[in-house]
Amino acid sequence: MFRIGVITASDKGARGEREDLSGQAIAKMTASLGEVQKYVIVPDEQAALSAAMIDMADNLRLDLVLTTGGTGLGPRDVTPEATLAVIDREVPGLAEAMRMGSLAKTPRAMLSRAVAGIRGRTLIVNLPGSPRGVEECLEIILPALDHGLAIMRGEAGECARPPA
Repeated sequence: MFRIGVITASDKGARGEREDLSGQAIAKMTASLGEVQKYVIVPDEQAALSAAMIDMADNLRLDLVLTTGGTGLGPRDVTPEATLAVIDREVPGLAEAMRMGSLAKTPRAMLSRAVAGIRGRTLIVNLPGSPRGVEECLEIILPALDHGLAIMRGEAGECARPPA
């Protein structure tokens, strides 16, 4: 089982003006992968988002950090910039797979600026801000996450195709 962190980027959520259904969806959908060790709601501010990611990766040493919100084209959507500022290496296939899979459902998926990457031994993945978007994107990437996280921990070999 992996240790998971959830960061919700939401001005209204941080002020207590909106219930965070997306963060709840993440916790529910990742229950088979591991346990949410830390969950925070922060305003759509790059410094606050980056600080939360650094805390979860460096101090708590979580295996996986999933963010929700702030990946669109709005002026306060800065989650990708916050993520790029703290990761050591990108994992572009995750964001590409989410966009490609979501494009089958809506042309608006191409507007996502979500990124994914590694900080130390923590994988950080940006998810959309809506519960439906979270669910659709996690359905796409969850089948690969356990193997990727096990490789990061040194518990699995490299990514050969699984037997048919």
